[in-house]
Amino acid sequence: MADLDRESQGLGDRPALVVVDMINGFTDPACPLGSDADSVVRANQELLAAFRSRALPVFFTTVVYHSKEEARVFRDRVPALDVLQPDSHWVKVDPRLGPGEGEAVIEKQWASGFFKTDLLERLQAVNVDSLVVTGLTTSGCVRATAVDGLQHDYRVVIPAEAVGDRNEEAHRANLFDLNAKYADVLNLKKVLELL
Repeated sequence: MADLDRESQGLGDRPALVVVDMINGFTDPACPLGSDADSVVRANQELLAAFRSRALPVFFTTVVYHSKEEARVFRDRVPALDVLQPDSHWVKVDPRLGPGEGEAVIEKQWASGFFKTDLLERLQAVNVDSLVVTGLTTSGCVRATAVDGLQHDYRVVIPAEAVGDRNEEAHRANLFDLNAKYADVLNLKKVLELL
């Protein structure tokens, strides 16, 4: 079967950076959910510097479970998620990234940064017209957030170096699929040029 024809969408005039789950629980290999994500952290540092210098909106997400009932099926499937408790070290944004002053950290319980959160309302409140989605993991929360971004009619760009996954094959396959249907997957240099 042939690939679908697709048009690159790029970024609009007011993009937002959505940094998905760049939290200690995912960036620290000591956590059962973690991996060696130093290169992903460095790419996000570059993007954050670019967005902050242009006074463009930045949003972070984290995963926090306040009760045993939240996301019960997801947590039964991936029991390691249970470490993501309120006030835990694991749910805090990696200190190498922020957040900066005025940058929201949105708590979620499921994969997408949009699902049962106020991310959409926050984006609308600051007149965002496109998204740069980064973070961990490519095959999970990054993918879900990018797809939901498109489903809310945002152009979505994913900088390949600014996302990562515990499984390299899943990472590559999901970037291929995201680029085929849902987002522009570009190298970091190109995304910085688009800004």
